[in-house]
Order: sequence, then structure tokens, then C-alpha cells
Amino acid sequence: MKNRFGISTRATPVCNDKKGENMMKKADIGLVGLAVMGENLVMNMESKGFTVAVFNRTTEKVKKFVEGRAKGKNIIGACSLQELADNLEKPRKIMMMVKAGQAVDSLIDQLLPILEPGDILIDGGNSHFPDTIRRTEYVESKGLLYVGCGVSGGEEGALNGPSMMPGGSPAAWPAVKPIFQAICAKVEDDSPCCDWVGENGAGHFVKMVHNGIEYGDMQLICEAYQLMRDGLGLTSAEMHDIFAEWNKTELDSYLIEITRDILGYQDEKGETVVEHILDTAGQKGTGKWTGIAALDEGVPLTLIGEAVFARCLSAMKEERVTAAKAFPRTVPTFTGDRKAFIESIRKALYASKIISYAQGYTLMRTAAKTYGWNLNYGGIALMWRGGCIIRSVFLGKIKEAYDKNLELENLLLDDYFAGTIKSLIPAWREVVAYAISAGIPMPAFTAALSYFDGYTSSSLPANLLQAQRDYFGAHTYERTDAPRGQFFHTNWTGHGGDTTANTYQA
Repeated sequence: MKNRFGISTRATPVCNDKKGENMMKKADIGLVGLAVMGENLVMNMESKGFTVAVFNRTTEKVKKFVEGRAKGKNIIGACSLQELADNLEKPRKIMMMVKAGQAVDSLIDQLLPILEPGDILIDGGNSHFPDTIRRTEYVESKGLLYVGCGVSGGEEGALNGPSMMPGGSPAAWPAVKPIFQAICAKVEDDSPCCDWVGENGAGHFVKMVHNGIEYGDMQLICEAYQLMRDGLGLTSAEMHDIFAEWNKTELDSYLIEITRDILGYQDEKGETVVEHILDTAGQKGTGKWTGIAALDEGVPLTLIGEAVFARCLSAMKEERVTAAKAFPRTVPTFTGDRKAFIESIRKALYASKIISYAQGYTLMRTAAKTYGWNLNYGGIALMWRGGCIIRSVFLGKIKEAYDKNLELENLLLDDYFAGTIKSLIPAWREVVAYAISAGIPMPAFTAALSYFDGYTSSSLPANLLQAQRDYFGAHTYERTDAPRGQFFHTNWTGHGGDTTANTYQA
């Protein structure tokens, strides 16, 4: 039988309102938005035995899809949202893969009138978690269920197995779990890289932190690359071999792997492509959101913050070129043991990577208390263990740390990570010191080391800072010789009076 697009498939689009004409099996799930991620998720779902109904605002995309990649597969093309809903098993499950922001709100408002209590809406885009908190409450108020699901892995992950981080209405999880855990990535023991994260916006929050850590990992790798290129004079071919070796160590990860491949990739002229790419980086905002969330929670997410700012600085290309002429400098020739120093860079990279994750996990723990989420921190590490951009062997160590201590306050306090960091400190300091002396910018490496030194210092100069605040603003201070929670004020000038910022009431 031919469908409305003139093609013959096992699953056909239905574009009429006559009841009983569609006798085929209804779809297990519907998906709206046939861009790269949406289309590949549909193919993934179908390959795992699910029938999928699809709709796109531009129906020509539906036609193209069902005539092309979806031809002969258990995929139902719909020409309207109503038709999409009519072709779904109850409770209906509709996954929205549209641009984050107003488009999601608009689609929700279009879907609610044609759905029933108990039906489930799923946002699989990169939505900001406060929006997901708001949408969960709104959809639940209409009697339906809502899932905000972070999906990581890009095009390849969507097709072959992404990391998935669902949160929202807990009652929705049993209905979507079989599909999500079937299509997600699996680790060595076949454990799925998908599990319930937590209430309302928890899934998208964890995905946001994932993306922030991704910013940090990428910046650290880029700084190691620049240090070897400019500080040691290594070629891309030499660095290709170095990253290949690093990928056999604790740094074994997707990002190290693709860096290896990038450094070895040549065009038809035999020239290394990366050397011809303009040094201006783009960003979509998730790293910025992570930094803002950290500031809101009072968490020192310094490495990821520097990674975001490094992208901002890179975008100022013309200004940087002008400034470089105004402040010329020559990187000194490295005279030490090059092979030994390369190993020190590897160790410094690993130490800095540990700091990035320690900061990210601290942010998640703090936010969980703020929003009342019950996060499974070891489970999150497992979700990130495969399928996603930051997947690495290293994440297994994080899971082990939280398996040992569910209340672990900071990764640095785990025996494995504490011992590892101690062994890496000399190389870490050596690398950062050389970079600073040579004039090679390494904001993420230095931020990581400064955080470590600050976190492991029992005494910081905040006593002076608090005295300054009390001097000009009567903000009070605590004393070392008094119990915590008892506040004092000094009339530093002799004419400031006894009124403090903490006691004043209008």
C-alpha cells in the first residue's frame, strides 16, 4: 500500500480523519523535530524494535525522511500533531527534539489540547534547567507527565547509543525506561548509560554540568596542545603520536581519541587540516549556564569558568592580533629533557581533569540540596561512562568513589583521587611554572592548580577581605577565638557607629 507521499512502507503516514482506516500497529513513541539528533534517535529506536511516529513542522522533511532513510522501516510519518497523537499507543509518549527556548513552550501548548491525562511529553533538547522545572510543574498541572532528558553523544551517539540523563515527573520513568535503556550506550558489562536522575529539572541540570565539564576537558587538551606546539616546537604529526600514547593511559577518553585523529588528519594536498583552522571558538551557552549556576550556588567552578572565558577571548581575534604587535614576545627555547616534560604535561593534564570533575560534582551536590533532588552520583558517572562526549575510563573511578562513600563531599577526599593527586603535584607545578615563565597562556591548568592550593589550605586571606568589608560596609566578621555563628563589628574609623549591615532593618 502506498502512503500520502506515494511510497510503499510497512508503516504509513495517515492523513485523514476517518476512523478505523489505519489498521497497522500503533507507534511506541512519537518524535517531533527531524533535525540531525531527532532523525538519528528515530533510526536508533526503530533498530531496537520500536515503532516510531514522526512529525516535523516542515512536512517536506517528513516526506524526505520516510522516502529515504526510513523507507521500509517501522516508522510512521505524520502530517500533523493530531495525526501523530492518533498513531501512538497509550499512554502516549512524545519526544520533542526542537530548538531550546520558546519553540519548546510553543510545542507544549500545541500538544496539550490533543493529549490526555497520563500522557508523557519528553524534551530531549539542551533546555536550561529552570525552564524544565517550570515546564514540569505546568504540564503536571494539566494532568500529564513531563520528562526533561539530557542527551549527549552528538550525531553518532544518537544513532548508535547516546548517554541519556532523564529527570522530571518520577511517574513517567517506568513508561520511558524500556525505550531509553534500549537505545542508550552500554558499558563493558552491558549496564545502560541511562538511569533516572531526579525530579523536575534534575536531568537537564546534570546534562548542563556534563557540558560544562566538556568545556573544561576540551580547554585542558587545547592548552596541552599549545604548550607542546609553542613551548616544545612539536609538529602535529609528533603530537598525533603523543595523544595516541596518552589514550592508552588514565587519559583514555573520547576527546583524547578524537584529538589524536584531528592532529593526524591531512587534506588532499597532504597538509594537516587543524593547522589551517582559524583560532576562534564558538559556544552554544551550556558552559555559560554552568558558570552562572555555580555563581548562584556559591561554588568555585573556576576551571570551567576559565574554559568559557578562553572561548570568549579566542573570539577577539582581531584585537589579539593588534595586541600581539604591541606586546611582542618570544617563547624561550626549551632546553630540558623533552620526553620527560611531555610526560609531565600528561600528568598535569590528568591532575587538572580531576579538579574539573571535583568542581562539577560539588556543584551538583550543592544544587541537589537547593532544589530537593535525590541525585545518584555514582550512577551519573556511569551514565557518562559511554555514549557521551566526556566518556572516559576515568569515570569508572568516580563511580567507585561514590560506591564507597555516598556522602563524599569532594572527589579530592576519596583515597584513590587523593593519592593520585599527591603523585601528580610535582609535574603539575613544573608544567604551570614553565608555561607562565614562557608566556604561554594556560588558564585552565592554572585555575585547577590554584583551586587545589586554595581548597587544601587551612588558612586563606579572607580574614583581611572580611575586615575590608566590615570597614567600608559594616558587614561584620567571625573570630578565630569565638564560636562559629557569632558575629562582630569594629568601628574602624572611630566615627562609624554601631549599626551593622546585618542588623539594620528599614
